[in-house]
Amino acid sequence: MIPYGRQSISEEDIKSVEAVLRSDFLTQGPVVPAFEQALALRVGASFATAVNSATSALHIACLALGVGHGDEVWTSANSFVASSNCALYCGATVDFVDIDPETLCMSPCALGIKLQERRDGGLPPPKVVIPVHFGGQSCDMASIQKLSIEFGFRVIEDASHAIGAEHEGRPVGSCHFSDMAVFSFHPVKIVTTAEGGAILTQNAELHSRVQRLRTHGITRETKLMEEVDPDPWYYEQKDLGLNYRMTELQAALGLSQMSRLDGFVARRQELAADYDLALVGRCGTQTVPSFTKSARHLYPIRVPKNLRKEIFESLRHAGIGVNVHYIPIYWHPFYRAMGFTRGMCPEAERYYAEAISLPLYADLTVSDQSYVIDKVKKCIPV
Repeated sequence: MIPYGRQSISEEDIKSVEAVLRSDFLTQGPVVPAFEQALALRVGASFATAVNSATSALHIACLALGVGHGDEVWTSANSFVASSNCALYCGATVDFVDIDPETLCMSPCALGIKLQERRDGGLPPPKVVIPVHFGGQSCDMASIQKLSIEFGFRVIEDASHAIGAEHEGRPVGSCHFSDMAVFSFHPVKIVTTAEGGAILTQNAELHSRVQRLRTHGITRETKLMEEVDPDPWYYEQKDLGLNYRMTELQAALGLSQMSRLDGFVARRQELAADYDLALVGRCGTQTVPSFTKSARHLYPIRVPKNLRKEIFESLRHAGIGVNVHYIPIYWHPFYRAMGFTRGMCPEAERYYAEAISLPLYADLTVSDQSYVIDKVKKCIPV
């Protein structure tokens, strides 16, 4: 089976992890901060905090912004459930914004209309908006930032798909247009740490908060303690935090992988270009605006909705591990029980009805991609 995505592990990666296994530190040692420094340097952020998953990163990013009971968080309907679950973990409520039919990312137009409707009704804006950079393609963050200034909300970029991407010449993760950004390092992502995630920010105070929150809310920094002249072993719990730490083993893998990030992204872009050329006129694809650079985490196509299941099953039967990204979050029974109903984000629903993700990963061979293209052409004649 040709998977829709998979990790690329080199001998250097294996040696890096083996070196940690032979060292004095397996959990918290020098490699985690080295990985964080490499991340921050690569994207131009001042600070990076590595954690055990992107879900954990989203959770403590919300906590760091003070999200809690009585607050509301908005995110894209076209995403994995973690993009909204993070708000619920904090006791907040969630709502969803429709997507742009071309980029498949959160629509600034839809967001602006929704915000204005709230204002006209005398209601406050959400506390936080979480745009999702779907498939490696950045949302229009410049427009979303303008709305955040006008209406008064904070922004967390869910950049789980988008390390190596750019928006208006700035790397995704630089947080030029947001308070924080979150990366994922799951095996199907562009860079992997097996499981893992990170929070990027330019804000020293937010960085300090997420650093504490990932480690039980504990600090060993004397300047933050209430105790005067503390003993050298002393520490204090300042917040109700969690154990969301990344291990040295994960960080070693991630640090090794970061040296190949540019190559990973370049190869994904080559493969996507080959798909574009081969499938033009047969199916819809995700638009990449000229002012952005997509990291190409996914290659989604759009097919006639009445044929989608047939095409999906035919490709799976041919040994091609196609997938669908994503079921609109509010369609899930858990969210329906909250009162969400179908029809609230028509573009996201229209896209879902037509979506199939084709295999795309750095180690996808020319022959395997050619096989995929041949099978897709047979399923979707011109």
